[in-house]
Amino acid sequence: MSASASLSHRVKALTVSNPLVEHFKTALFVYVLLTRLLKVHRHLRARGLRSTALEYWTWLNKQLLLFALRVLPAQRKKAESEIAAAKKIIETSLIPKGEAVVRHTSLPPQGQSPAWILDEMTKMDNEIGHAEWKNGKISGAVYHGGDDLTKVIVDAYAHYAVSNPLHPDVFPAVRKMEAEVVAMCLRMFNNPNGAGATTSGGTESIIMSVKTHRDWARATKGITEPEMIVPISAHAAFDKAAAYFNIKVHTIPINMTTRQVDLSRVARAINANTIMLVGSAVNFPDGCQDDIVALGKLAAKRHVGLHVDCCLGSFIMPFLEAAGFPTTPFDFRVEGVTAISCDTHKYGFAPKGNSVIMYRNAELRTYQYYVNPTWMGGLYASPSIAGSRPGSLIAGTWAAMQYMGSEGYLESCRTIVGAAQEIARRIKAEFDGKLYVLGNPPATVVAFASRDPRVSIHEVGDIMSKKGWHLNGIINPNAIHIAATRLTVPVVDTFIADLKDAVRESISSPSGHGTMVQLYGMGKVAGALAPSITGQIATAFLDTLYKA
Repeated sequence: MSASASLSHRVKALTVSNPLVEHFKTALFVYVLLTRLLKVHRHLRARGLRSTALEYWTWLNKQLLLFALRVLPAQRKKAESEIAAAKKIIETSLIPKGEAVVRHTSLPPQGQSPAWILDEMTKMDNEIGHAEWKNGKISGAVYHGGDDLTKVIVDAYAHYAVSNPLHPDVFPAVRKMEAEVVAMCLRMFNNPNGAGATTSGGTESIIMSVKTHRDWARATKGITEPEMIVPISAHAAFDKAAAYFNIKVHTIPINMTTRQVDLSRVARAINANTIMLVGSAVNFPDGCQDDIVALGKLAAKRHVGLHVDCCLGSFIMPFLEAAGFPTTPFDFRVEGVTAISCDTHKYGFAPKGNSVIMYRNAELRTYQYYVNPTWMGGLYASPSIAGSRPGSLIAGTWAAMQYMGSEGYLESCRTIVGAAQEIARRIKAEFDGKLYVLGNPPATVVAFASRDPRVSIHEVGDIMSKKGWHLNGIINPNAIHIAATRLTVPVVDTFIADLKDAVRESISSPSGHGTMVQLYGMGKVAGALAPSITGQIATAFLDTLYKA
């Protein structure tokens, strides 16, 4: 026997005969097994056996159907035809056609004059067209504070067009205005001694809060496999943040009557890896508010964060009580609330591209920051995702808030919520039970669905589109929502009249197809493949945005 073979034999013999090694291997196996079992237990406890089984059944169905499409050419061709047709609809609706359309895909040899630029913009508006948003037939999207306020914002833009908050020593006035915007929002949400930062919008505010709670939990609790608990009605930005930061999400169902998250399921889902809970005030799909007080009690008891998404509620929710509308607590007065997001560019009427993320205290906010003290370019520190930021947006936001003031926002809340409640009341009273309002929305969003099997609510949405309305179709259940704005206030009667006509038409002349139906129903071929196929179509939509 060679020396190497002899050594190998002795090592093997020692390994086999050494009880310590065997005990270590056994302990390692038990540890891995228990760790896996603990994860399975937590998952089952959070999702429930039925939901977990449904998840795996859906996944298996998807895999089988994808396999069938690969091996059955006829079915694959049919699915590809459906996808191609949907892509064509998207491109037709977004990309202008015709010989009259001039495309600017390279720099002009010489710079154009200001007069030419304005003239070309006017031509694009006239030739390509855009939604007539000033007629009030648009759900949300445009939060117009009036032409006088627009002029105030544009003047602020012009004054600070080249400013950049990344350099506060160069632009100290912008730094001051940003701090004051945050301070005003904190006071509005009853936490004047709290802390916050501005962001580019609600999605970034939510992403920053998730990042903050993740880093806080890692630093203070040693959590390395973070999880968060999110109502199924919460904004998709929470899932986006989880995808970015590798956080497991437990999606919790809602009570279909109240439209609030199931609190017993939330409590059951909390475990040692939970970093935060989420509640909405109000949510996007149906405009309802979760029970923030109850969520706060759970968060405080279990020492986890609670983010209240008030992006859509923004400058409406803080004024509800003073405006005389019923309200339940949702802000920093609620024990357990650690963060609130608020979009100033919605009902605050600030320019698009501004939101505020607020924290209970400055210590928590530090976990949002990124600091690199060893970069060769010098000490680098930024409060949020962006480095350079447009100071003009901050100036416009500050100007809008100064222009409106508390009285302005109070009156705005009173008229807009009044319009939304009038729409809800008339849907309940004037449609002979064919339609019903989802939950009990307290603010500006009203979602409604069909009780009548003859009425396809998304087809109603298609008909409303032909009448010039731009509404939002939602699913689970199929419904439509309208987010009332200042522009909606004078057209409530028109909306109800058009909705009655649309319901009658959907019964008398059902088409079974249309833009909203295709977008949310995905046709007969899609069926159980809807998530994967709609994913492809969503990707095609994003690609189309960048086709010149």
